[in-house]
Amino acid sequence: MACPGRDNASPERTGGRRRVELTLMSFRLRMLGIHLLASACVLSLVLGGMFLGWYRWPGWYLAGAGTVSLVVAGVDLALGPCLTGIIASPTKPRRELARDIAIIASIQLLALGYGSFRLWEGRPLYYAFSENMLQLVQAYDIDGPERDLALQRNPDLAPHWYDRPRWIWAPLPDDPAENSRILQAAIAGGTDVIGMPRYFHPWEQGAEALRAQLQPVGKIRFLGLAEQKRAARRMQDAGLSPDHPNAIFFLGRGKRLLAVFEPTTLRLITLIRVD
Repeated sequence: MACPGRDNASPERTGGRRRVELTLMSFRLRMLGIHLLASACVLSLVLGGMFLGWYRWPGWYLAGAGTVSLVVAGVDLALGPCLTGIIASPTKPRRELARDIAIIASIQLLALGYGSFRLWEGRPLYYAFSENMLQLVQAYDIDGPERDLALQRNPDLAPHWYDRPRWIWAPLPDDPAENSRILQAAIAGGTDVIGMPRYFHPWEQGAEALRAQLQPVGKIRFLGLAEQKRAARRMQDAGLSPDHPNAIFFLGRGKRLLAVFEPTTLRLITLIRVD
């Protein structure tokens, strides 16, 4: 007689359960892999197009695009496929399985669409030299009326959806009244001249003004002492002298760089991270 409390399952029954578990695991892994591959292809097309078109270095760094990209990638490459792996079962009716996967894919597409919209609205349009620094100009820095004015008055440097980032010079206008108005608006948190492409000039025209602003690392007032030392060390590691007047501050969306130029030709040598 069988003793109470003992496992009386036969080897055949135990082996059958193991085969069912292995079949279930194999099916789930296969569905997870298919979903992961499909998600990776879609994500690569969208983010790859963004980064190759508008977010090439230093755009992705200055715009802080890494955070948005990581969130989108996490939802598309981790959460979505993992949920598919959890709900997938070979015993589930195919129509029900297809419905569940469609719901997961819809959530992924919504996340991807939101992330893509954020990246598109924040895409770099210009690297502008203005006054005493370089600044990143993103798509949402230029509103509709300013864009229309630029198309009318300065069409060669007006922003278009297909434009990749351009290096430009953005001096304040010569008119004293307009100059004062822009400065007061910028101080109050309004639009600065870098958000007014009607005043933009080709990069080459600002050569002399740029050369006059190049300084040794130790004299760049936008950097703290620790940042100056860090930037100087990185310049030395790159074979450059931090004591030469060859650098200018480069401001992005919460990110900062040091642009190092060859003072005579104004050829951009490198961009140094200061963080």
